[in-house]
Amino acid sequence: MTSNIMIRGASAWIGMAVAMGFAPTAIAAPDRAAVWNGKLAPLATPWTAEVSPGNALSEYPRPQLARPSLDDPQWMSLNGLWQYAAGDGQSPPPFGRTLKDRVLVPYPIESVLSGVQKHSDFMFYRRLVDVPAAFTAHGQHVRLNFGAVAQDTTVYVNGTQVTRHTGGYTSFGADITQALRPHGPQEIVVAVHAPVDGTNAMVGKQRLKPEGIFYTAASGIWQSVWMEPVPAASLAQLNFTPARSLDAFTVTSKLQGDSDDATLHVTAYADGKSVGEASGPAGKPLHLAIEHPRLWSPQDPFLYTFKATLAQGGHRDEATSYAGLRTIAIEKVGGRNRIVLNGKPTFLLATLDQGYWPDGIYTAPTDEALKFDIQKTRDLGFNTIRKHIKVEPARWYYWADRLGLMVWQDMPALPNGRNDKLSDADKAGFRADVSAIVEQLQGETSIVGWIPFNEGWGQWNISAAAELATQIKQLDPSRLVDARSGLNCCDTKGDPHAGDVYDVHDYQGPGLPSPDAERASMDGEHGGLTLGVPGHVWPNTPINPYGAVKDSAALTDGYVANTAVLRDKGVAKGMSGSVYTQITDVEGEHNGLFTYDRKIEKVDETKVRAINEATIRAGGQP
Repeated sequence: MTSNIMIRGASAWIGMAVAMGFAPTAIAAPDRAAVWNGKLAPLATPWTAEVSPGNALSEYPRPQLARPSLDDPQWMSLNGLWQYAAGDGQSPPPFGRTLKDRVLVPYPIESVLSGVQKHSDFMFYRRLVDVPAAFTAHGQHVRLNFGAVAQDTTVYVNGTQVTRHTGGYTSFGADITQALRPHGPQEIVVAVHAPVDGTNAMVGKQRLKPEGIFYTAASGIWQSVWMEPVPAASLAQLNFTPARSLDAFTVTSKLQGDSDDATLHVTAYADGKSVGEASGPAGKPLHLAIEHPRLWSPQDPFLYTFKATLAQGGHRDEATSYAGLRTIAIEKVGGRNRIVLNGKPTFLLATLDQGYWPDGIYTAPTDEALKFDIQKTRDLGFNTIRKHIKVEPARWYYWADRLGLMVWQDMPALPNGRNDKLSDADKAGFRADVSAIVEQLQGETSIVGWIPFNEGWGQWNISAAAELATQIKQLDPSRLVDARSGLNCCDTKGDPHAGDVYDVHDYQGPGLPSPDAERASMDGEHGGLTLGVPGHVWPNTPINPYGAVKDSAALTDGYVANTAVLRDKGVAKGMSGSVYTQITDVEGEHNGLFTYDRKIEKVDETKVRAINEATIRAGGQP
């Protein structure tokens, strides 16, 4: 979103809402619900009241490297109530001391679901944990894992520092075996520094003072925390990269611990039947041929499952994983550069998806809620999501993989408006964070392309986009790179003449860029038609009203007309995709196809799906 036009105060949106034809009875207050500690959510989702300290995101957090067994679960969720205290940046960690406040992990401290509902630049989390005896039996090691913590984190176990991590969007962990006491509860203390946009680090759209197109911050632990036992040598990551021939995977692995002389054996399964296997030295690429290959696509999101065994001496680490067999590339089709999925021209019709929640801010209240936005995007007839300036938990990508949505993955932006003030250290930190995100998400089938910069935010010069595109391609040559989404807007404007995609933004648009000699083309953002629904909006927040329509019928008609231009003119120009803004409202933006609380679908789903499917069909022709 680029516009900053605002309407100030509640009276303006009340008048607009009445004019739009919605029942005025709900105008007085948003739809609210009590959370686990009795606080009222500023705006409740259908899942708000389901969250409690006993069930906070209890699913296994890492589907692509899973060790739990149905008969003997070998992991322990540490989501739930932790002791909490805001810090001052000077005080030492509170070892051996009970903290008076409580926070529900893994919801960021600014969210109502956390129970804190207040920002602090510094904070401490503390929890006492009894580690099951089975976790340390037979020489096993215990790993403590964090999905993500914003922004800089130091973890202590029984007073011993076990790890420090910088970056609010990547997972990390530590082998805590040597820090464990022989008996009794183990003390975990997590110290966090979260300056948000007070420093030049990746923050996406978070702001300490949210306004317009920037939103409430999400600090501290915001993804799942868990422990699991592993052998001395264990698997840290498995990636399955489809061969261009679409009949095999290249299997790469990352290991932790002393893995000398370890071997890796991987078996692939289709519907429970073995269809290929490979073995070799651990840490080296394996070629895994697939019998009778079945491809992954939005029409048929078929996933192979894998069983991997890392063996060293008499010790074995077993894990399961999954992946789809698909390729994405740029090829000449009818003399023009087009995006091809599995060798076939494909129009990537996407929504902008920002991943914000009124009750959990950065963290969906439940796994069902996390799935909801993806499922509804598919139900509306889209085949792609642009994950906008945020990295999601691993289970979000699992649902995209499984439901069959392609994903453009943005990099979370540095704070905007400071491009000329970035130090060499700021730039180096951004480069390092980009590499870490690419490496973490490389195994996700749904991700078909990377976007390092949006509208030039944090882009210190024109050549930076080309530099990051090259960096990403070196790490991951199997996917596309859109070096600069919205090269016509807004900071450090201009075409970097790099990457695989020429991308413009046009509100309401759509923009109709043609492919050039090296790149395919797309409209990276357009639409943004605005319709607020009384009782279902973020309270006390000015509205961004550009593109306002009077009611649901007008919104549906506007969307259909807008997308028909893509079908009739964009496809004819050789465009390969578009991104409509956006799937849900977010705080002061009411341009979603759903309200921010996910309770109201604002368009006629049948009509939207029909035009979307027609556009994708047209875009699939040579």
